[in-house]
Amino acid sequence: MTLRTFLLGACSALAFAGMASAETLTIATVNNGDMIRMQKLTDDFKAKNPGIDLEWVTLEENVLRQKVTTDIATKGGQYDVLTIGTYEVPIWAKQGWLVPLDNLGANYDVDDLLPAIRSGLTLDGKLYAAPFYGESSMVMYRKDLFDAAGLKMPDAPTWDFIADAARKITNKDKEVYGICLRGKAGWGENMAFLTAMSNSFGARWFDEKWKPQFDQPEWKDTLDFYVKLMKDAGPPGASSNGFNENLALFQTGKCGMWIDATVAASFVSNPKESTVADKVGFALAPDKGLGKRGNWLWAWSLAIPAGSQKAEAAEKFVAWATSKDYTNLVAEKEGWLNAPPGTRSSLYANAEYQKAAPFAKTTLDSINSADPSKPTVKPVPYVGVQFVAIPEFQGIGTAVGQQFSAALAGQISVDQALQSAQQLATREMTKAGYIK
Repeated sequence: MTLRTFLLGACSALAFAGMASAETLTIATVNNGDMIRMQKLTDDFKAKNPGIDLEWVTLEENVLRQKVTTDIATKGGQYDVLTIGTYEVPIWAKQGWLVPLDNLGANYDVDDLLPAIRSGLTLDGKLYAAPFYGESSMVMYRKDLFDAAGLKMPDAPTWDFIADAARKITNKDKEVYGICLRGKAGWGENMAFLTAMSNSFGARWFDEKWKPQFDQPEWKDTLDFYVKLMKDAGPPGASSNGFNENLALFQTGKCGMWIDATVAASFVSNPKESTVADKVGFALAPDKGLGKRGNWLWAWSLAIPAGSQKAEAAEKFVAWATSKDYTNLVAEKEGWLNAPPGTRSSLYANAEYQKAAPFAKTTLDSINSADPSKPTVKPVPYVGVQFVAIPEFQGIGTAVGQQFSAALAGQISVDQALQSAQQLATREMTKAGYIK
Protein backbone atom coordinates (compact mmCIF):
# COMPACT_ATOMS: atom_id res chain seq x y z
CA MET A 1 0.00 0.00 0.00
CA THR A 2 1.43 3.40 -0.95
CA LEU A 3 1.52 6.26 1.53
CA ARG A 4 -0.96 8.17 -0.66
CA THR A 5 -3.42 5.25 -0.64
CA PHE A 6 -3.07 4.92 3.12
CA LEU A 7 -3.71 8.65 3.69
CA LEU A 8 -6.71 8.68 1.37
CA GLY A 9 -8.14 5.67 3.18
CA ALA A 10 -7.54 7.26 6.57
CA CYS A 11 -9.22 10.51 5.47
CA SER A 12 -12.21 8.56 4.13
CA ALA A 13 -12.52 6.70 7.41
CA LEU A 14 -12.38 9.95 9.37
CA ALA A 15 -14.96 11.54 7.11
CA PHE A 16 -17.24 8.53 7.51
CA ALA A 17 -16.79 8.60 11.29
CA GLY A 18 -17.65 12.30 11.30
CA MET A 19 -20.77 11.64 9.24
CA ALA A 20 -21.76 8.78 11.51
CA SER A 21 -21.40 10.91 14.64
CA ALA A 22 -23.81 13.60 13.38
CA GLU A 23 -27.30 12.73 14.65
CA THR A 24 -30.61 14.17 13.52
CA LEU A 25 -33.32 14.37 16.15
CA THR A 26 -36.92 14.36 14.92
CA ILE A 27 -39.02 16.50 17.25
CA ALA A 28 -42.83 16.38 17.24
CA THR A 29 -44.37 19.53 18.63
CA VAL A 30 -47.55 21.58 18.77
CA ASN A 31 -48.11 24.76 16.73
CA ASN A 32 -48.45 27.01 19.80
CA GLY A 33 -46.56 30.29 19.96
CA ASP A 34 -44.00 29.26 22.58
CA MET A 35 -43.00 26.20 20.55
CA ILE A 36 -42.68 28.24 17.36
CA ARG A 37 -40.41 30.63 19.29
CA MET A 38 -38.29 27.69 20.50
CA GLN A 39 -37.66 26.61 16.91
CA LYS A 40 -36.36 30.09 16.05
CA LEU A 41 -33.87 29.99 18.94
CA THR A 42 -32.33 26.58 18.28
CA ASP A 43 -29.13 28.06 16.80
CA ASP A 44 -28.09 28.38 20.44
CA PHE A 45 -28.55 24.62 20.93
CA LYS A 46 -26.71 23.77 17.71
CA ALA A 47 -23.77 25.99 18.68
CA LYS A 48 -23.47 24.08 21.96
CA ASN A 49 -24.11 20.67 20.33
CA PRO A 50 -22.51 20.77 16.85
CA GLY A 51 -22.96 17.03 16.33
CA ILE A 52 -26.77 17.17 16.59
CA ASP A 53 -29.16 18.34 13.87
CA LEU A 54 -32.88 18.99 14.43
CA GLU A 55 -35.85 18.13 12.26
CA TRP A 56 -39.25 19.56 13.27
CA VAL A 57 -42.71 18.10 12.82
CA THR A 58 -45.09 20.88 13.88
CA LEU A 59 -48.78 19.97 14.10
CA GLU A 60 -52.14 21.29 15.27
CA GLU A 61 -52.98 20.09 18.80
CA ASN A 62 -55.53 17.38 17.98
CA VAL A 63 -53.42 16.04 15.10
CA LEU A 64 -50.25 16.01 17.20
CA ARG A 65 -51.95 13.97 19.92
CA GLN A 66 -53.29 11.46 17.42
CA LYS A 67 -50.00 10.94 15.56
CA VAL A 68 -47.80 10.79 18.65
CA THR A 69 -50.16 8.38 20.45
CA THR A 70 -50.33 6.07 17.44
CA ASP A 71 -46.56 6.14 16.97
CA ILE A 72 -45.67 5.36 20.57
CA ALA A 73 -48.36 2.70 21.02
CA THR A 74 -47.20 0.87 17.88
CA LYS A 75 -43.49 1.46 18.64
CA GLY A 76 -43.24 3.23 15.28
CA GLY A 77 -40.08 5.13 16.21
CA GLN A 78 -40.80 8.18 14.04
CA TYR A 79 -39.85 10.70 16.73
CA ASP A 80 -36.95 11.19 19.14
CA VAL A 81 -38.56 13.96 21.20
CA LEU A 82 -42.29 14.21 21.84
CA THR A 83 -44.33 17.17 22.98
CA ILE A 84 -46.92 15.64 25.29
CA GLY A 85 -49.07 16.75 28.18
CA THR A 86 -49.67 16.03 31.83
CA TYR A 87 -52.35 13.50 30.85
CA GLU A 88 -50.07 11.21 28.86
CA VAL A 89 -46.89 11.25 30.94
CA PRO A 90 -47.81 9.02 33.93
CA ILE A 91 -49.90 6.65 31.78
CA TRP A 92 -47.18 6.19 29.17
CA ALA A 93 -44.41 5.98 31.78
CA LYS A 94 -46.31 3.16 33.49
CA GLN A 95 -46.49 1.33 30.14
CA GLY A 96 -42.71 1.64 29.76
CA TRP A 97 -43.10 3.86 26.70
CA LEU A 98 -40.95 6.78 27.96
CA VAL A 99 -37.28 7.12 28.92
CA PRO A 100 -36.71 8.44 32.48
CA LEU A 101 -34.85 11.76 32.44
CA ASP A 102 -31.93 10.89 34.70
CA ASN A 103 -29.19 12.89 32.95
CA LEU A 104 -30.46 16.44 32.48
CA GLY A 105 -27.12 17.83 33.68
CA ALA A 106 -25.59 19.24 36.86
CA ASN A 107 -26.99 22.74 36.30
CA TYR A 108 -30.56 21.71 35.44
CA ASP A 109 -31.97 22.16 38.97
CA VAL A 110 -34.95 19.80 39.01
CA ASP A 111 -35.90 21.12 42.46
CA ASP A 112 -36.63 24.52 40.91
CA LEU A 113 -39.58 23.05 38.98
CA LEU A 114 -42.95 24.06 40.48
CA PRO A 115 -44.15 21.16 42.68
CA ALA A 116 -47.66 21.08 41.14
CA ILE A 117 -46.20 20.78 37.63
CA ARG A 118 -43.35 18.40 38.50
CA SER A 119 -45.57 15.93 40.36
CA GLY A 120 -47.75 15.41 37.28
CA LEU A 121 -44.68 14.40 35.25
CA THR A 122 -43.26 12.01 37.83
CA LEU A 123 -43.84 8.31 38.40
CA ASP A 124 -42.29 6.36 41.27
CA GLY A 125 -39.94 9.25 42.01
CA LYS A 126 -38.59 9.53 38.44
CA LEU A 127 -39.16 12.45 36.07
CA TYR A 128 -40.37 11.18 32.69
CA ALA A 129 -40.94 14.52 30.94
CA ALA A 130 -39.54 18.02 31.41
CA PRO A 131 -42.06 20.90 31.35
CA PHE A 132 -41.54 23.39 28.53
CA TYR A 133 -44.35 25.55 29.85
CA GLY A 134 -46.97 25.02 32.52
CA GLU A 135 -50.40 26.51 32.80
CA SER A 136 -53.68 26.74 34.57
CA SER A 137 -56.57 28.79 33.19
CA MET A 138 -57.89 32.24 34.04
CA VAL A 139 -60.02 35.13 32.82
CA MET A 140 -58.46 37.60 30.39
CA TYR A 141 -60.63 40.65 29.81
CA ARG A 142 -60.78 44.06 28.17
CA LYS A 143 -60.53 46.75 30.85
CA ASP A 144 -61.68 49.45 28.41
CA LEU A 145 -64.93 47.60 27.63
CA PHE A 146 -65.56 47.01 31.34
CA ASP A 147 -64.98 50.71 32.10
CA ALA A 148 -67.33 51.77 29.30
CA ALA A 149 -70.06 49.47 30.71
CA GLY A 150 -69.48 50.65 34.28
CA LEU A 151 -68.28 47.18 35.36
CA LYS A 152 -65.45 46.17 37.66
CA MET A 153 -63.93 42.70 37.37
CA PRO A 154 -63.45 41.02 40.77
CA ASP A 155 -60.13 39.24 41.38
CA ALA A 156 -62.15 36.04 41.90
CA PRO A 157 -65.37 36.32 39.83
CA THR A 158 -68.42 34.06 39.79
CA TRP A 159 -69.89 32.50 36.67
CA ASP A 160 -73.03 34.60 37.12
CA PHE A 161 -70.96 37.80 37.10
CA ILE A 162 -69.05 36.63 33.99
CA ALA A 163 -72.27 35.82 32.12
CA ASP A 164 -73.91 39.14 33.03
CA ALA A 165 -70.81 41.12 32.05
CA ALA A 166 -70.40 39.21 28.78
CA ARG A 167 -73.92 40.09 27.68
CA LYS A 168 -73.47 43.75 28.66
CA ILE A 169 -70.23 44.30 26.73
CA THR A 170 -71.35 42.45 23.56
CA ASN A 171 -71.78 44.67 20.50
CA LYS A 172 -72.38 42.36 17.55
CA ASP A 173 -72.77 45.29 15.13
CA LYS A 174 -69.14 46.19 15.82
CA GLU A 175 -68.02 42.53 15.94
CA VAL A 176 -67.22 42.74 19.63
CA TYR A 177 -68.33 39.59 21.44
CA GLY A 178 -68.58 39.51 25.21
CA ILE A 179 -66.87 36.17 25.63
CA CYS A 180 -64.82 33.66 23.66
CA LEU A 181 -64.69 30.06 24.88
CA ARG A 182 -63.45 26.84 23.29
CA GLY A 183 -65.95 24.98 21.12
CA LYS A 184 -63.74 22.85 18.86
CA ALA A 185 -64.25 19.15 19.60
CA GLY A 186 -61.39 17.32 21.29
CA TRP A 187 -60.56 15.88 24.68
CA GLY A 188 -57.87 18.55 25.04
CA GLU A 189 -59.83 21.30 23.28
CA ASN A 190 -63.47 21.95 24.27
CA MET A 191 -63.47 19.18 26.87
CA ALA A 192 -60.48 20.66 28.71
CA PHE A 193 -62.48 23.85 29.18
CA LEU A 194 -65.85 22.19 29.83
CA THR A 195 -64.49 19.61 32.26
CA ALA A 196 -62.80 22.31 34.35
CA MET A 197 -65.96 24.43 34.14
CA SER A 198 -68.14 21.49 35.16
CA ASN A 199 -66.01 20.90 38.27
CA SER A 200 -67.05 24.34 39.51
CA PHE A 201 -70.72 23.49 38.83
CA GLY A 202 -70.44 20.38 41.02
CA ALA A 203 -70.35 17.92 38.09
CA ARG A 204 -68.01 14.97 37.61
CA TRP A 205 -67.24 12.53 34.79
CA PHE A 206 -67.76 9.40 36.87
CA ASP A 207 -69.03 8.48 40.33
CA GLU A 208 -67.01 6.30 42.73
CA LYS A 209 -68.05 3.16 40.81
CA TRP A 210 -67.01 4.60 37.42
CA LYS A 211 -70.57 5.18 36.28
CA PRO A 212 -70.77 8.17 33.87
CA GLN A 213 -72.62 11.20 35.28
CA PHE A 214 -73.89 13.05 32.20
CA ASP A 215 -77.47 12.20 33.19
CA GLN A 216 -77.10 14.23 36.41
CA PRO A 217 -78.38 17.82 36.88
CA GLU A 218 -74.90 19.31 37.40
CA TRP A 219 -73.86 18.49 33.82
CA LYS A 220 -77.18 19.78 32.50
CA ASP A 221 -76.61 23.05 34.39
CA THR A 222 -73.05 23.33 33.00
CA LEU A 223 -73.92 22.72 29.37
CA ASP A 224 -77.10 24.82 29.42
CA PHE A 225 -75.18 27.75 30.91
CA TYR A 226 -72.35 27.42 28.38
CA VAL A 227 -74.52 27.08 25.26
CA LYS A 228 -76.86 29.95 26.22
CA LEU A 229 -73.94 32.22 27.11
CA MET A 230 -72.17 31.53 23.83
CA LYS A 231 -75.38 32.04 21.85
CA ASP A 232 -75.98 35.42 23.50
CA ALA A 233 -72.43 36.76 23.77
CA GLY A 234 -70.06 34.50 21.79
CA PRO A 235 -68.64 34.89 18.28
CA PRO A 236 -70.18 33.20 15.24
CA GLY A 237 -68.79 29.78 14.41
CA ALA A 238 -67.70 29.19 18.01
CA SER A 239 -68.02 25.41 17.64
CA SER A 240 -64.91 25.50 15.41
CA ASN A 241 -62.80 27.61 17.76
CA GLY A 242 -60.00 26.17 19.87
CA PHE A 243 -57.12 27.86 21.68
CA ASN A 244 -55.43 29.38 18.61
CA GLU A 245 -58.66 30.61 17.00
CA ASN A 246 -59.80 32.36 20.20
CA LEU A 247 -56.34 33.83 20.71
CA ALA A 248 -56.55 35.42 17.25
CA LEU A 249 -60.04 36.80 18.00
CA PHE A 250 -58.92 38.30 21.30
CA GLN A 251 -55.74 39.80 19.85
CA THR A 252 -57.73 41.54 17.12
CA GLY A 253 -60.16 43.13 19.57
CA LYS A 254 -63.16 40.88 18.95
CA CYS A 255 -63.47 39.34 22.46
CA GLY A 256 -64.41 41.16 25.63
CA MET A 257 -63.40 38.17 27.76
CA TRP A 258 -61.58 34.94 27.17
CA ILE A 259 -61.29 32.14 29.72
CA ASP A 260 -58.40 29.92 28.73
CA ALA A 261 -54.82 28.89 29.39
CA THR A 262 -52.70 31.23 31.50
CA VAL A 263 -49.93 30.81 28.91
CA ALA A 264 -51.97 33.04 26.57
CA ALA A 265 -51.36 36.03 28.82
CA SER A 266 -48.00 36.93 27.25
CA PHE A 267 -49.47 36.80 23.74
CA VAL A 268 -52.47 39.03 24.49
CA SER A 269 -50.16 41.47 26.36
CA ASN A 270 -47.55 41.71 23.61
CA PRO A 271 -48.01 44.92 21.55
CA LYS A 272 -46.24 43.29 18.58
CA GLU A 273 -48.97 40.65 18.40
CA SER A 274 -52.05 42.10 20.10
CA THR A 275 -54.02 45.23 19.16
CA VAL A 276 -55.42 45.37 22.73
CA ALA A 277 -52.16 44.70 24.60
CA ASP A 278 -52.44 47.76 26.85
CA LYS A 279 -56.10 47.11 27.71
CA VAL A 280 -55.96 43.58 29.16
CA GLY A 281 -56.74 42.64 32.75
CA PHE A 282 -56.57 39.24 34.47
CA ALA A 283 -58.65 37.40 37.08
CA LEU A 284 -58.99 33.91 38.51
CA ALA A 285 -61.23 31.43 36.68
CA PRO A 286 -64.89 31.69 37.82
CA ASP A 287 -66.72 29.61 40.42
CA LYS A 288 -70.32 28.83 41.44
CA GLY A 289 -69.73 29.15 45.17
CA LEU A 290 -69.22 25.40 45.68
CA GLY A 291 -65.54 25.53 46.57
CA LYS A 292 -64.07 24.75 43.15
CA ARG A 293 -62.94 27.20 40.47
CA GLY A 294 -63.11 26.36 36.79
CA ASN A 295 -59.35 26.29 36.30
CA TRP A 296 -57.22 23.42 35.10
CA LEU A 297 -53.61 22.23 35.43
CA TRP A 298 -51.45 21.32 32.46
CA ALA A 299 -47.92 21.33 31.16
CA TRP A 300 -46.74 20.91 27.60
CA SER A 301 -43.62 18.85 28.19
CA LEU A 302 -40.81 17.23 26.26
CA ALA A 303 -40.32 13.47 26.58
CA ILE A 304 -38.23 10.80 24.90
CA PRO A 305 -39.98 7.67 23.57
CA ALA A 306 -38.45 4.36 24.61
CA GLY A 307 -38.18 3.47 20.90
CA SER A 308 -35.71 6.27 20.11
CA GLN A 309 -32.21 5.14 19.13
CA LYS A 310 -30.88 8.62 20.01
CA ALA A 311 -31.92 8.97 23.65
CA GLU A 312 -28.65 10.53 24.81
CA ALA A 313 -28.76 13.31 22.21
CA ALA A 314 -32.51 13.75 22.78
CA GLU A 315 -31.97 14.26 26.51
CA LYS A 316 -29.44 17.01 25.73
CA PHE A 317 -32.11 18.79 23.68
CA VAL A 318 -34.78 18.34 26.37
CA ALA A 319 -32.39 19.72 29.00
CA TRP A 320 -31.56 22.75 26.80
CA ALA A 321 -35.18 23.62 25.95
CA THR A 322 -36.48 23.41 29.53
CA SER A 323 -33.52 24.94 31.38
CA LYS A 324 -33.08 28.22 33.24
CA ASP A 325 -30.59 29.19 30.53
CA TYR A 326 -33.30 28.83 27.88
CA THR A 327 -35.59 31.09 29.92
CA ASN A 328 -32.80 33.67 30.06
CA LEU A 329 -32.23 33.28 26.30
CA VAL A 330 -35.88 34.06 25.56
CA ALA A 331 -35.74 37.05 27.92
CA GLU A 332 -32.61 38.34 26.17
CA LYS A 333 -34.00 37.92 22.64
CA GLU A 334 -37.73 38.54 23.17
CA GLY A 335 -38.08 40.24 26.58
CA TRP A 336 -39.09 38.84 29.97
CA LEU A 337 -42.78 39.08 29.05
CA ASN A 338 -42.29 36.13 26.70
CA ALA A 339 -40.37 33.80 29.03
CA PRO A 340 -42.02 30.34 29.06
CA PRO A 341 -44.32 30.47 32.09
CA GLY A 342 -45.51 28.06 34.73
CA THR A 343 -42.55 25.74 35.21
CA ARG A 344 -39.93 27.23 37.54
CA SER A 345 -40.12 28.86 40.97
CA SER A 346 -37.13 31.05 40.11
CA LEU A 347 -39.07 32.78 37.33
CA TYR A 348 -41.78 33.91 39.75
CA ALA A 349 -39.15 35.15 42.21
CA ASN A 350 -37.51 37.21 39.44
CA ALA A 351 -38.21 40.93 39.91
CA GLU A 352 -37.68 41.63 36.18
CA TYR A 353 -40.29 39.05 35.23
CA GLN A 354 -42.77 40.32 37.82
CA LYS A 355 -42.35 43.83 36.43
CA ALA A 356 -42.76 42.75 32.79
CA ALA A 357 -45.64 40.30 33.36
CA PRO A 358 -48.70 41.78 35.11
CA PHE A 359 -50.29 38.33 34.98
CA ALA A 360 -47.50 36.54 36.90
CA LYS A 361 -49.24 36.39 40.29
CA THR A 362 -52.60 35.30 38.85
CA THR A 363 -50.87 32.57 36.83
CA LEU A 364 -48.99 31.22 39.86
CA ASP A 365 -52.07 31.39 42.10
CA SER A 366 -54.10 29.53 39.45
CA ILE A 367 -51.50 26.78 39.07
CA ASN A 368 -51.11 26.35 42.82
CA SER A 369 -54.87 26.21 43.47
CA ALA A 370 -55.61 23.38 41.02
CA ASP A 371 -55.76 20.01 42.76
CA PRO A 372 -55.65 16.98 40.41
CA SER A 373 -56.14 14.57 43.30
CA LYS A 374 -59.38 16.28 44.40
CA PRO A 375 -60.69 17.92 41.24
CA THR A 376 -64.41 17.85 42.00
CA VAL A 377 -66.93 18.81 44.70
CA LYS A 378 -68.10 15.21 45.13
CA PRO A 379 -65.65 12.29 45.51
CA VAL A 380 -64.29 10.63 42.36
CA PRO A 381 -62.09 7.59 41.65
CA TYR A 382 -59.84 9.46 39.22
CA VAL A 383 -57.01 11.99 39.12
CA GLY A 384 -57.02 14.99 36.76
CA VAL A 385 -58.65 18.41 36.65
CA GLN A 386 -59.57 18.85 32.97
CA PHE A 387 -59.10 15.22 32.06
CA VAL A 388 -59.50 11.78 33.63
CA ALA A 389 -56.14 10.03 33.93
CA ILE A 390 -57.12 6.69 32.39
CA PRO A 391 -55.98 5.44 28.94
CA GLU A 392 -59.57 5.30 27.63
CA PHE A 393 -60.17 9.01 28.23
CA GLN A 394 -58.72 10.20 24.91
CA GLY A 395 -61.34 8.31 22.91
CA ILE A 396 -64.25 8.93 25.27
CA GLY A 397 -63.33 12.58 25.81
CA THR A 398 -63.16 13.33 22.11
CA ALA A 399 -66.45 11.53 21.41
CA VAL A 400 -68.19 13.49 24.17
CA GLY A 401 -66.53 16.66 22.88
CA GLN A 402 -68.09 16.05 19.46
CA GLN A 403 -71.55 15.86 21.03
CA PHE A 404 -71.05 19.06 23.00
CA SER A 405 -69.62 20.88 19.98
CA ALA A 406 -72.70 19.85 18.00
CA ALA A 407 -74.94 21.24 20.77
CA LEU A 408 -73.05 24.54 20.64
CA ALA A 409 -73.50 24.64 16.86
CA GLY A 410 -77.26 24.09 17.31
CA GLN A 411 -77.19 20.78 15.42
CA ILE A 412 -78.58 18.89 18.43
CA SER A 413 -80.11 19.96 21.75
CA VAL A 414 -78.26 20.04 25.07
CA ASP A 415 -80.42 17.15 26.27
CA GLN A 416 -79.57 15.08 23.19
CA ALA A 417 -75.86 15.79 23.63
CA LEU A 418 -75.93 14.71 27.27
CA GLN A 419 -77.95 11.59 26.50
CA SER A 420 -75.48 10.56 23.78
CA ALA A 421 -72.53 11.32 26.06
CA GLN A 422 -74.03 9.13 28.78
CA GLN A 423 -74.65 6.25 26.39
CA LEU A 424 -71.25 6.26 24.70
CA ALA A 425 -69.33 6.75 27.94
CA THR A 426 -71.27 3.91 29.62
CA ARG A 427 -70.66 1.62 26.64
CA GLU A 428 -66.90 2.29 26.55
CA MET A 429 -66.39 2.10 30.32
CA THR A 430 -68.30 -1.23 30.41
CA LYS A 431 -66.26 -2.58 27.52
CA ALA A 432 -63.02 -1.52 29.26
CA GLY A 433 -64.08 -3.33 32.44
CA TYR A 434 -64.52 -0.33 34.76
CA ILE A 435 -68.25 -0.92 35.17
CA LYS A 436 -68.96 -4.39 36.52
